[in-house]
Amino acid sequence: MDVFTLYHRSVEHFADRLTAIKDDQWADPTPCADWDVRALVNHVTYENLWTVPLMEGATIAEVGDRFEGDVLGDDPIGAALDAARAAIDCVREQLPAGGEVHLSFGDRPKEEYARQLAADHLLHGWDVAVATRGDTRIDPHLVGVTGTWFAANEDGYREAGAIAGRHYLTGEPQDDLLARFGRDPHWGPHHGVLARFNAAFGSGDLEAALALSTDDIVFDSTSPAPDGTRVEGKDAVREVWREVMTTPGMTFTEEESFVTGDRAVVRWRYGWAGDTGDEGGHVRGVDVVRFRDGLVCEKLSYVKG
Repeated sequence: MDVFTLYHRSVEHFADRLTAIKDDQWADPTPCADWDVRALVNHVTYENLWTVPLMEGATIAEVGDRFEGDVLGDDPIGAALDAARAAIDCVREQLPAGGEVHLSFGDRPKEEYARQLAADHLLHGWDVAVATRGDTRIDPHLVGVTGTWFAANEDGYREAGAIAGRHYLTGEPQDDLLARFGRDPHWGPHHGVLARFNAAFGSGDLEAALALSTDDIVFDSTSPAPDGTRVEGKDAVREVWREVMTTPGMTFTEEESFVTGDRAVVRWRYGWAGDTGDEGGHVRGVDVVRFRDGLVCEKLSYVKG
């Protein structure tokens, strides 16, 4: 498969998933923990906007900050498709001319840049699809070509911090490509619930966390030692979580999490302010979480030490 065909078909793959996004899904979480659906689409659109000047020979400095911020506006699908069409037209014109593009990490051949863009569109197309419960299949030919290219580039991507740690390989080509890029091929609705729940806890949004919990939620707190306190029901849990979230200088940071079936494990760090307003201390621990009917029904907390 020639490079332009790979690139073109990968952008189309992303565009197909993009146009299936429903109006109420833009704020849904994605496998990219820091981005909801809109932020992820904004990132890909931003990348497509950059493609044109870079393929035409501009430097990073010359492009500057013209594409910073929100590039989707009031018509996110229309803006994203316009940027994708312009990028495809430019790559079609520029690839045959050869030469290099000036990237932040050095100059690279245009064909290599197009392969990088193709991989990004495939992966983010899958991200959008799994986040919006759409079609998560990737064309096997695109998987094969991208997988062969990535085999020689995976270490460099990871050393640069561009991808997360590799997930387990199973021998299934699409799953293995996702796993090599740091994706969990089995990311699903429970992952999204957990991401929203942890984000609510981290921001101190009590009602948002409770909205993601069942009416009969069970919470095992970490104190008093050694067994903690078991609290049942949303009303009772609300009072306990209110105290946790209103501690002066409260921070709750997810360090790592994984989901399997109806269970999840979350490693976290909880901090609080000292007398001068700086962090006075912290503890680290884990939550064992259970889901039921798309909500959190158990949060069993354990602290180190």
